[in-house]
Amino acid sequence: MEYLERRRAMVNERLQSVLDGVDPDDLAAQVEHVALSGGKRVRPTVTVLACETAGGEPADAVDFAAGVELVHNASLVIDDIIDRSELRRGVDSAWMAFGHGQAIVASDGLLGEAFALFAPEPRATRIVAEAMVELGEGEATELVAIPETEPEYMELARRKTGALFRAAAELGAVAADADPMTVEAFGEYAERVGVAFQIRDDVLDETADEERLGKPTGIDDEMDRPSLVRLTDLSPDEANARARAQADAALDALARVDIKDEEAAEYLTDLAEFVVVRER
Repeated sequence: MEYLERRRAMVNERLQSVLDGVDPDDLAAQVEHVALSGGKRVRPTVTVLACETAGGEPADAVDFAAGVELVHNASLVIDDIIDRSELRRGVDSAWMAFGHGQAIVASDGLLGEAFALFAPEPRATRIVAEAMVELGEGEATELVAIPETEPEYMELARRKTGALFRAAAELGAVAADADPMTVEAFGEYAERVGVAFQIRDDVLDETADEERLGKPTGIDDEMDRPSLVRLTDLSPDEANARARAQADAALDALARVDIKDEEAAEYLTDLAEFVVVRER
């Protein structure tokens, strides 16, 4: 896994350098608590790998990769407030550590730093802005227009999770100066991976051990929040099969890409396989 670790390290170093410049010190401590307390760094890794697969270099994508991770972390701060989740990645969530007001300020700070990274490339700004609209619509749907059917749930999952995955991959393709059809293929790949990721999250919320997962379980039931398992009465195995179908569709989309770096593309393939079997 040294290949992936080098890319994650590059992203972490860029995140650290961005957050080192945050002022005042209290805000810097808060955004670092959120963004540097761990995490799988899946989305920024997708950005870097998509860039390499399309013929770019990791360094071409590192700013966009760090930016998409900051956007993701900003959204998690708000998720934890809505869900009243006290833990995130095995440590206090932002609102538990700093209070609701300061957590919201930290979320805003993360978004500001992210868009500073996207600003030099208008296509990147547009991609992320569109993803954030989708994400907001997904959050609103979850709270006030609760899905009642499997297709409605799939649309929620696409907006809530798939949209930011899509942005992550499209950003990588843009960093490699890929053509629009290639950008779209990467986007579809990642969106499908994101939906599979969300379905697997639902299953883990029902079945995983809280300590191993690193965050509270049973939240979907406690908050009366839509999950594929609860909404459809599917068994965990049946829900996992839905995730598998999304992962297969992701691989079909990736197959449309003119691959320039086979090793990077292999890791993207592995990711589509991994999201349906992960345990945390």
